This record gives sequence, structure tokens and C-alpha cells, in this order.
Amino acid sequence: MYGLLFSLVFTRMDPERAHHLAFRVIRSLPTLGIGRLVERSTAPSDELAVEALGLRFPSPFGVAAGFDKDALGVVGLGQLGFGHVEVGTITALPQPGNDRPRLFRLVGDRALVNRMGFNNGGADAAAGRLSRLSRRTRRPVLGVNIGKSRVTPVERATEDYVRSARVLAPYADYLVVNVSSPNTPGLRGLQELDALAPLLEAVRAAAGATPLLVKIAPDLADDEVVRICDLVVRLGLDGIIATNTTISREGLTASASEVEAIGAGGLSGAPLAARSLEVLELIRAHVPAELCVVSVGGVETAEQVQERLDAGATLVQGYSAFIYRGPMWARQVNRGLERIRRERRPAAPAA
Repeated sequence: MYGLLFSLVFTRMDPERAHHLAFRVIRSLPTLGIGRLVERSTAPSDELAVEALGLRFPSPFGVAAGFDKDALGVVGLGQLGFGHVEVGTITALPQPGNDRPRLFRLVGDRALVNRMGFNNGGADAAAGRLSRLSRRTRRPVLGVNIGKSRVTPVERATEDYVRSARVLAPYADYLVVNVSSPNTPGLRGLQELDALAPLLEAVRAAAGATPLLVKIAPDLADDEVVRICDLVVRLGLDGIIATNTTISREGLTASASEVEAIGAGGLSGAPLAARSLEVLELIRAHVPAELCVVSVGGVETAEQVQERLDAGATLVQGYSAFIYRGPMWARQVNRGLERIRRERRPAAPAA
């Protein structure tokens, strides 16, 4: 049913407008009173629960940052079956993001290209919503992803992140430092160790007891990934999220003219799957078993989510396939994970 709706309606609509339309419905689930009914068919079974970051995640599968930029639909997303929702990226100062159009579909590649530019209402505006969310007992685990304000010079990035951390960390179940989006000038340069180490140290101090993770790009060389792993362990951070979108356009089936017409931006979805898995395996080989590693990039099915878990991911996130799979995506993944686990159980001995 959703596939038909997508092909007949959403593919004819501007992608960002379609996103806002769908998101409006998700936001309305709790207020319309149907969210609890939906939750009865989408809630993951207890066997999928994961203990990580000192928290209980109802499912290892959650929504990556970027879908809910201002923490407006967290409860509705939880009612659709996601075990955690990472909101943001939120910046210290409100900003409109880049000019439209800034979100594009590559349907044949099951991919998206975005150059949104951290459009959000800012940390102060988000704090009130997050405060109310943090007091709710029925909600998914809440992650808060923070980034640099566009108007802030790179040399003052640390104080910008620290301000966001101080405002938002008290209401977050975990906090994420995003230094890997390709859509804010100079941001990815903060992944260089000379800049990253003091930034993470300062944010960790500002975050207090809130678990702190860093999100990295798939375009880093393997040796750069390893050096960031070493830094994360040395600083005592709680985890790594791998990966953000890519600036690469390799392996696309879309025509060169279509890709060129879209222009700059971060590519997400199926084309990112192979590199995201490679980075996950590299990270897991260089960090302690107890470090939380969140894998994101190109996952769509329960089998792909399970592959990431088998490769050492503590948790798995998705975003782009939401557009192609529709509102029951988390339910499909959770039910698939439950089936896989049943199939893996040893057969009961014959009587």
C-alpha cells in the first residue's frame, strides 16, 4: 500500500515538502489518541532490548539524526516502533539552513542527497521541548545531536558546542558531537585530531554525567578512523556513531547528468552501506568491547540490521529508507529481528 502511495503521490512532490507532510502525521499520533493503538502492533518484543550507555533500549534499531531536527516527533516515532530517536542536529543559534531545494531523491539507488545545513530552531528553543520529553515515562531513548552554528567561525567552534551541550545535556539520554556533516563549511575539518581533541574534552566537561558520543564521516581514511578511535578511548568518551553522509558519488546507477543537476550535498541510503559496514568493522577492531558503537548508513532490512549487530554494532540507526519503506518500517525491522533470533535458537532436543 505504501509503495503505491509513494509512487503515485510522494515521487511527484518536492522531497522536503513530502517529509514535512509525513512528519506532521507522525507528530499527531500522540495528540490524536491513536498512538497507543499503533504501538500495540509496533512495539518490539522484550527479547530485542539492549543495555548500553547505562540505558535500556527497547530495540537496537532507532532513528538517526536529521529526521526530527527540533525534537517535535519523538513520542510518535517511538510509537512507530523505534527503540531510540536521535534528534537534531541542533545548533547553539537558530538558523534556517541552506536555500531550497536542498533535499533530493535518487529512487533507483534507494538514496537521498541533502544539503539541509542544520536547519533548526536553536538550542534554547529545543531545551523546553526536551525538558518535557525527559519527564515522560513512555518514550523511546532520546539522543541529542549537536553541531556548529553556521555563523560561528571555526576557531570559535568549541565554545559554540559547549554552549549547546550545557543547555541540552541535562535533558538528553545521550549527547552526540557532530563534526561530520558536509553541509556546514569547515565542519569536517574538526575531525582532525588537533582540533577534535580539545573540542571533545571541552564538551565532555560541559555534558557532565550525560553519555557523550562523536559522529564521524565515512570519507575518512582508515588510519584517520583508527586515530579517532584511539582518541575516544583516551578521553573516556562513551561511544562512536559511524557514519554520517558521504560526499562520494561512486557506485550510483543514476545518470551523471542527474547527479550533476542535484549538485553538492551528503549522500545517504543504500550506496553508503558497504563503506559504513567497513568503518564499523574497523572501529570494533580498535575499541574495547564495552564501548558503544552505533552503526548508521544504508540499512533497510532486518537482515542488514542484524548484519551490523553481528559485526559488532551495539545499536543501529536508519533514516533514508524511511522514505522508501514508509511508517511501518521500524515494525518490519523489529519483527524481522525477532524472526532471525527465533531461527538462530538451538532446536529443542527430541523427547
